[in-house]
Amino acid sequence: MRGLPPGPIAQGAPARARGIAAVELALLLVPLLLIVLGVAEFGRAIHTFNTLGKGARAAARHLSQHGPGDATVQAEARCLAVHGRADCSGAPLAPGLSTAQVQVCDALACPATHANQATGEGVVNLASVPITGYVFDSVLGIALPGVGTVLGDRRFPTI
Repeated sequence: MRGLPPGPIAQGAPARARGIAAVELALLLVPLLLIVLGVAEFGRAIHTFNTLGKGARAAARHLSQHGPGDATVQAEARCLAVHGRADCSGAPLAPGLSTAQVQVCDALACPATHANQATGEGVVNLASVPITGYVFDSVLGIALPGVGTVLGDRRFPTI
């Protein structure tokens, strides 16, 4: 079998096709980078949400080990939820988190929903530590100005 004789299309194709790959890369690079940044930012948001949940859980556990109404223990619980330490030292677990966003509910602060429960061994202090009003700080707003307004409110629900 004989191949086709080299013609003008076969000879000039490599020279003309060189720029096609660069154009295709330029067209696909922007959407691919946006997808990668979006996935990374979503992962950061989930990590922050889980960190806040663990802090609130540690604070509620601390409250349940003490009697209701103790102001010192409540302050320690707020510090545990925000800083991960009972003495409020160190950086917050999440950027922008403050003790003002942490509420403490026990048998005295919320008697309708957190009454002490009697057991055969004594009384259990029911406690909860909701974190409200935390706004997730998106890095995409810095990298891509205007994205924050497109994404809307980045306020987490009560944790």
